[in-house]
Amino acid sequence: MASLELGGASIDYHFESGSAADRRPPLVFLHEGLGSVELWRSFPDDVRRACGSPSSLVYSRPGYGRSSPAPRPWPVSYMHREALEVLPVVLAELGLTMPILIGHSDGASIALIHAGAGHPVAGLVLIAPHVFVEECSIVGITAARDAYATTDLGPRLGRYHNDAEGVFRGWNDVWLSPGFRDWNIEDVLPQVVEPVLAIQGDADQYGTMAQLDAIESAVRGPFQRLVVAGGGHVLHAGDTGTLVAAVATFCRDLS
Repeated sequence: MASLELGGASIDYHFESGSAADRRPPLVFLHEGLGSVELWRSFPDDVRRACGSPSSLVYSRPGYGRSSPAPRPWPVSYMHREALEVLPVVLAELGLTMPILIGHSDGASIALIHAGAGHPVAGLVLIAPHVFVEECSIVGITAARDAYATTDLGPRLGRYHNDAEGVFRGWNDVWLSPGFRDWNIEDVLPQVVEPVLAIQGDADQYGTMAQLDAIESAVRGPFQRLVVAGGGHVLHAGDTGTLVAAVATFCRDLS
């Protein structure tokens, strides 16, 4: 694992370089609200190999994984900050242009905000994206708060985050705050003109097909969807063969 200094903070990342002659778009993986480099498990490497080994980047956002802690409380605009202030600098520092952004949950929303602001990307893979707050999201996140208080969820997160308390409270507190109920990024969608692959499990406790419907109805680029029967929120754990194949096919078609 390497680290990148950004505004006085350290960001941990893992980068795999393609061949010098490789002109394919780099793959950039953006994790979920409780994720990190390590919590992606083997998914980034599996996708990269299935794509023929282009360059790929996985990093933990500030506050996550082995990156520097992030101050709390997190603002309602925290995903905009990551999309518009952090991600562009990370890409520039590592010399990555026209990436394919592969985002999960919060990471998918960050990818949409980034592309919708006009930052150049080759395409977007959106896994369990959210563009507005659903009641099931609040129910699921409330259940996560209760699990954190009554189970070993905190110690388990501590295996993957230097500041597990900060990660959980930052994410959970802002999502359950009254100000977050009106969070909505549907206004950025008409500015997304690049190809999109949107993926949703039909048993996701945090979101429904309404998210994919909203994205499909508003983006202006080619749109594909994949619904994973029986799939929950973390689709990149367990049997990921179908998911890897779908993502790799989409990415290869953009090369």
